[in-house]
Amino acid sequence: MLPDVDYCIALRAYSVCTRKTAKSCRGDLVYHSAVFRIKELFAQYNCSSDGPTSSAKAPRTPDPLLSELCNYESRSGFQKRFAHCGLFGDPHLRTFKDEFQTCKVEGAWPLIDNQYLSVQVTNVPVVLGSSATATSKITLIFKSYQGCTEQKVYQATTEDLPLAFSDGTRNGGQQEGAGSLRILEKPDTHQVEIQAHYIGSTIIIRQVGRYLTFAIRVPEETLSLAEEGTGLQLCLHGCPKSELIQEHRLSLGNVGPLWPGSRWAYTVEMATKQCRHMLQVEDVYFQSCVFDLLTTGDPEFSVAAYGALEDLKALYPSRLKLHTVSKTVSVAGSAPGPRQPPATLLCCALACLTLLRWC
Repeated sequence: MLPDVDYCIALRAYSVCTRKTAKSCRGDLVYHSAVFRIKELFAQYNCSSDGPTSSAKAPRTPDPLLSELCNYESRSGFQKRFAHCGLFGDPHLRTFKDEFQTCKVEGAWPLIDNQYLSVQVTNVPVVLGSSATATSKITLIFKSYQGCTEQKVYQATTEDLPLAFSDGTRNGGQQEGAGSLRILEKPDTHQVEIQAHYIGSTIIIRQVGRYLTFAIRVPEETLSLAEEGTGLQLCLHGCPKSELIQEHRLSLGNVGPLWPGSRWAYTVEMATKQCRHMLQVEDVYFQSCVFDLLTTGDPEFSVAAYGALEDLKALYPSRLKLHTVSKTVSVAGSAPGPRQPPATLLCCALACLTLLRWC
């Protein structure tokens, strides 16, 4: 029997699609049944597993109006000014307004919720008996945008950082401008980059040890649209006051290990040395690194602080100058101060603040 060309093309496409979900579906009986049935169909219809997975189509002339619609930065009047939001560590938040905060925020919390995009994170306790939390799940919903993308959902967990949306695709779907939303693979980096050109945004999600980090760049002019969103938006408004780790006037002194039963027991000196090895500048990311090591005892948190700084460099390099000049930022997110305190003094204060989390 001669093979049905169109049927074999569709069968190969189905096979490729199932292979992309092999990791996340490895324990699913329905998935394994589908894989077995595909092999049977290849034999039944005399189809080869090698060959095209889509029908050849004549190339279409790009619609200039659609090209502009699906590429935010090519639109007339676009001002190349961006805003950055990041969430990392225990967890530390940098808002779109460049405010730095350290928050408790256990459970599910919205970072962004507007007419184009929703981002929600789930934070879980890190150390028993402490209010320290870290991000274990990130869910993104890219809402339907006519001509550019269908609605797409992406979900990352500590067990799985997929290279596809929940429906198995890696772009915006079947629309002509679908390439304006795409997932980029970063081999051997434990990170995923999602580009949403139609809203001028780029997202980086990292998997660091048992937890996740999040960073996004958006056009500054879209923040007014975000203001119209209802409810909490941590990237826009920051953490609620009840969730902030407040500043205190602290007595300074040498502080030893702060948590029972962790893998490591960092002193101030050990935490400072570890963070200085990862981060060359004693800035807010350095402060966050020391704070997290003292709070959690998990050395992976120093890698998370380093990754957050690298994301800032990649997404918003013009902000790096501000970041390196304004180096004195309080743990609770107050305005930058005029000068940098000595590292030992700063770390002792962080250590004392860490003790307060256990009280």
